[in-house]
Amino acid sequence: MSSLRFNSVLLEISNAMSADQLNEIKFLVQQEIGKRNLEKIGSGRELFQLFRERGKLAEDNTAFLSELLKEIKRQDLSDKIDNFNIQPEPDDGLKEREETKLKIATEVIAENLGKSWRKLGRKLGLSETKLESISKKHPTDLEETAVELLKEWGKSQGAEAQTKMLIDALRACQLNMTADKVEERLEL
Repeated sequence: MSSLRFNSVLLEISNAMSADQLNEIKFLVQQEIGKRNLEKIGSGRELFQLFRERGKLAEDNTAFLSELLKEIKRQDLSDKIDNFNIQPEPDDGLKEREETKLKIATEVIAENLGKSWRKLGRKLGLSETKLESISKKHPTDLEETAVELLKEWGKSQGAEAQTKMLIDALRACQLNMTADKVEERLEL
């Protein structure tokens, strides 16, 4: 696994955490890391570097960080670090196929989602602020709102965005008919 890819995932996680969430993690680890060391930490990136120096985080050792992210109720970020170990380096053909599948999934979801778009947005890990912003862009058009929601989710996930994540989120929201329609269109 590439160190660059691992650092990229850590950077994404750091950027996705709020200052409050960083402080929550610092509180959780103050006994292991030491209060004095933690006072110097101002970002998730700096904290992750300290974890690496202490042997608590490595490409093949992500359990500690994953557990901390779960504790602060960021399952989405925990999944991101857990999935790092599972996912191989994407090749260009695979990436293009996934982008095509995401476009098809977006069309189907936009056509069928309706008023449940906020519920799906929360399940996909988008903040309330982001959901409110999406709502204001398209206050009367639910289809366009759904498209905007999925576009924002895609941006937040970057290369990690996959149709399986969308289908799983739909099912978690009890939107099984929409998930079935996506799978039918993709012939999964």
